[in-house]
Amino acid sequence: MHDIPRSLTAVNSDFWTECLRLCFSALLSSAVNRCSLSLLQNLTEEHLDTPSPLPTMADSMDIDDSLYSRQRYVLGDSAMQQMAQSSVFLSGMGALGVEIAKNIVLAGVKAVTLHDCKRCEVWDLGTNFFIREEDVHSQKKRVEAVHSRVAELNPYVQVSVATDVLDENTDLSFLKRYQCVVLTETKLSLQKQIDCFCHSQQPPIKFIGCDVFGICSRVFCDFGEAFEVSDPTGEEPKELFIQNISQGNPGVVTCMDSRAHGLQTGQSVCFKEINGMSELNGSTHQVTVLSPYSFAVGDTSSFQPYAHAGIFRLVMMPKIFTFETMEQQLSDPRLLTPDFSKPEAPLQLHTIMLALDAFLEQHARLPNIGCMQDAELLLKFTEEVTLEVEAHCFNVDFGVCRGDRYDALRACIGESLCLKLHKFQVFMVGCGAIGCEMLKNMALMGVGLSRCSGEICITDPDLIEKSNLNRQFLFRPQHIRKPKSTTAAAASLEINPELQIDAHLNKLCPATEDMYSDAFFSRLNLVVTALDNVEARRYVDSRSVSNQKALLDSGTMGTKGHTEIIVPYLTESYNSHRDPPEEEIPFCTLKSFPAVIEHTIQWARDKFESAFSHKPSIYNMFWQSHSSAQEVLQVRIILHTMEGSFQVIKLLSRRPTQWNHCLALARLKFDKYFKKKALQLLHSFPLDTRLKDGSLKITKCVYLYQHIETDETVKKPDQLKMTVSSEEERQAISQLQEAIISSFVTPERLRMTPLFFEKDDDSNGHIDFIASASALRAHMYAIEAADRLQTKRIAGKIIPAIATSTAAVAGLVSLELIKVAGGYGFELFKNCFFNLAIPVMVLTETAPVKRTQIRDDISFSIWDRWTIFGHEDFTLSDFMNAVKVCCV
Repeated sequence: MHDIPRSLTAVNSDFWTECLRLCFSALLSSAVNRCSLSLLQNLTEEHLDTPSPLPTMADSMDIDDSLYSRQRYVLGDSAMQQMAQSSVFLSGMGALGVEIAKNIVLAGVKAVTLHDCKRCEVWDLGTNFFIREEDVHSQKKRVEAVHSRVAELNPYVQVSVATDVLDENTDLSFLKRYQCVVLTETKLSLQKQIDCFCHSQQPPIKFIGCDVFGICSRVFCDFGEAFEVSDPTGEEPKELFIQNISQGNPGVVTCMDSRAHGLQTGQSVCFKEINGMSELNGSTHQVTVLSPYSFAVGDTSSFQPYAHAGIFRLVMMPKIFTFETMEQQLSDPRLLTPDFSKPEAPLQLHTIMLALDAFLEQHARLPNIGCMQDAELLLKFTEEVTLEVEAHCFNVDFGVCRGDRYDALRACIGESLCLKLHKFQVFMVGCGAIGCEMLKNMALMGVGLSRCSGEICITDPDLIEKSNLNRQFLFRPQHIRKPKSTTAAAASLEINPELQIDAHLNKLCPATEDMYSDAFFSRLNLVVTALDNVEARRYVDSRSVSNQKALLDSGTMGTKGHTEIIVPYLTESYNSHRDPPEEEIPFCTLKSFPAVIEHTIQWARDKFESAFSHKPSIYNMFWQSHSSAQEVLQVRIILHTMEGSFQVIKLLSRRPTQWNHCLALARLKFDKYFKKKALQLLHSFPLDTRLKDGSLKITKCVYLYQHIETDETVKKPDQLKMTVSSEEERQAISQLQEAIISSFVTPERLRMTPLFFEKDDDSNGHIDFIASASALRAHMYAIEAADRLQTKRIAGKIIPAIATSTAAVAGLVSLELIKVAGGYGFELFKNCFFNLAIPVMVLTETAPVKRTQIRDDISFSIWDRWTIFGHEDFTLSDFMNAVKVCCV
């Protein structure tokens, strides 16, 4: 045990004990005990005297990772714990209020008090997804109608109701027990009064006032005079490798391989793993940017000379924000400009909303739609606020008939466009987080009504997991392991029973083109994607373009979101542009010299796939292909068959039959991966080995086929060729014959079940295996190990997600859906990118479709096609003549 390479890690007397414990918990408990050898299932609990497993990461708050995992990656545990201790007062259970209630309950605050005094009315059915027709008929109070439906979103959140009147005479001291107050549907004078009260408290109560009027909205936030933000950017700090650090005043740090550091002057970085100039390790320094690839860090002239290696990481420094009261901001507002082509629009909207507030204060109601008298009065209020707002900002052409759930929609877009939405044929691919939000929006807008011969067709092959419940709000705990599509369809029908929904469980791909054929696409008006990967998007886009159908695409990652609208003959398609490919970890890095924790995690994931997915699959395929001893003898001369035979023999010979065999197998694996390969690598390439250019070889070699490969372009081999002797062939065939004969008596002895990696089932041991194996390898190479949560994110390639980003994306997509239905012109369609963490929201025009000129009078784009109808006797000459006709 003493000969473990000290140059790879600092070894102490407890190292092997710790390694064995990690190895046994991973390679035994998670691998052998949970792997595919069915005979182990017969071992009883008293025989399994294994060491205790690794402790999982558990906070004092006991955050339910199975529910909150995607959100934890966005907010972090500190914010999650603060939310879990916070109580929120939310007033107004209209369209906006119920949306806010949904999102904050899904997020996991401690408690929410829902306040409202109004009763359910018919038009609430078109805006409030938690109010049902029976609530309207019974004249139930809105807050009572939505309470139970909001509460069931998250069992960890206490949801209560309040129905007392909230006005200027209310004693506001009751608000002191809340950490945040959110007001909707509240007149401006009362908002200012409550904000002033919240601002004066110590510590201040966070105040948010917000409203929605048609397609216009406003949000005001007051978080006090000294609000600390620990993560001002919301970005994951990146680690970059160092090429060189100069001795001087200032010392200059150069990034390896001309990688751009992305830093700004004034930011701070910390250093680690530097050889030579070790004084910098563990220290934090403010930077002065010199170029995209270098920066200065102060005086290093007295430090040791830099030798090699080293990593720097951006340090997030807390930032203090000062908020003004609503009274102060109304007179001199700081407004967000989402569309830079219309910089005047935010101030105009601000002015119009102040006029609406004045109308509401005087008349205790909002203007009636279609009432010219109210429109003139509102215009008068606007002119009193400012003379710069033009009258065309108001649309008074729409009439309204009370008593219909679609009143609000008609008021915004008109009767004819509303009817087009009812008749729409929509195909939505994916019923995850964005899919649930889109279905909710389409249900409220009346897209695809059965009485108008409209339809929404949805497809998703996935089943509901517990981790989905945190942001896919149509699902509940009782729906776990049920299909997403059919469950989402049923939930959408509860929101609007008039919908016509056809739910499928299929994946949209080339294998299902017989079902989702051109004839299927021909009857559609629109395709909506709610997918989580690029390749699926590209395929759906190609089908939409070939069938000349509009496509609405969107996606989120943490606090970021984007939308893209694709319209036939007007815009580019999704496939018209390609994002840069993800940078793959070189095989040589994974195989021999990992430098960061991502490398060790990917290595462990590869070992999982090889041991529990790939090998059992090959094993089973072999037995399916060779059902008799005679068949094995007939194909033994084929090289790849012999290689398969030897793989099977290897697995058969190592098959454990009792618990001691499991221990021995784990010990062999440990020696192989964490001792022998390290010794071989150090023997072949000592640590002081240098390349021709003088740089150390430490990060650029690979252990491959018992020798070191120095070519960094080497790829992982698809298949390992074997050279075997005739005697080895004879022994292999003999062992296979014996195995086949015994299989006729006890066929279960040869059965193996491949494991497919599942990151969200904590009981299967998959993440435990990868976390343990990764930690061992990280220890060998002096890399800081990752906790289980971080390992799960990297190994599972989990995309961080929160419900608020998803809801925002779906709302923006729904606006573009209305434009598609209305046949709007190119200049009115908008793509959007936002980052709620900063915050930034940018609306941009879509990219116009490119046309290729054939000759002066003929050009084409991706949307053009020439349709030629043939017949049984159609000849090549007929085809050429038809093409000529198309070109005229």
